[in-house]
Amino acid sequence: MPITTTRTENGIVTVTVDYPPVNALPSAAWFELADAITAAGQDMSTHVVILRAQGRGFNAGVDIKEMQATEGFDALIGANRGCAAAFSAVYDCAVPVIAAVNGFCVGGGIGLVGNADVIVATDDAVFGLPEVDRGALGAATHLARLVPQHMMRTLYYTAQNVTAQQLEHFGSVYRVVGRDELLGAAMEVAEKIATKDTRVIRAAKEAINHIDPIDVKSSYRLEQGFTFELNLAGVADEHRDAFVSTGKALDTAASNTNGGQA
Repeated sequence: MPITTTRTENGIVTVTVDYPPVNALPSAAWFELADAITAAGQDMSTHVVILRAQGRGFNAGVDIKEMQATEGFDALIGANRGCAAAFSAVYDCAVPVIAAVNGFCVGGGIGLVGNADVIVATDDAVFGLPEVDRGALGAATHLARLVPQHMMRTLYYTAQNVTAQQLEHFGSVYRVVGRDELLGAAMEVAEKIATKDTRVIRAAKEAINHIDPIDVKSSYRLEQGFTFELNLAGVADEHRDAFVSTGKALDTAASNTNGGQA
């Protein structure tokens, strides 16, 4: 199964995503992931959730090929709503969520880890938003929870990645470990949380969310509105088509040189 859930006797639930080759999730999978995380938190025997992935990387965002192969806007709307649901599920999960990040974490992956409570990552992990190279916007809300404001803007405008070591320096990644140590590192934190009174931890999670300075759900929804504008203008399709056909960002250097004229 692409999304599986396992449970230990001490109330640690692990939700594992496995969508080869790069864990780029189709629309339905985002909703499935949201349901799995929400269900885990609603179970009073759950003390903490670990979100992890199999394969080369943690998450490569939405499945752009699915979007471009679908007539109309249903896939786009589904992906946007699915991402919002999954990001919210992590944030609203009644218990702490630990993101165990291996390899790349880009696009929608940033929304997941940015809303997580604890992040552990492999020493080869990178985090980034290639949204501007895909003709889209989104998850700046969540990237801003991982890096300082000006760094977020630099990374966003340039579509550059930031390393796990840099995020550890900023204090957003708790530990950086080798690949073979990742699950163990996540379990170590989870076990510490699992020993606490879950009634208190659940209250703590709710309280901390209430004192957040930013409403992450409304903020992300606002970002999505600009994505829809770019789609209506036809800009997003140009970028997604280029990515699907070449695997690279659209080369806009010529049109920029001519002041945006074709």
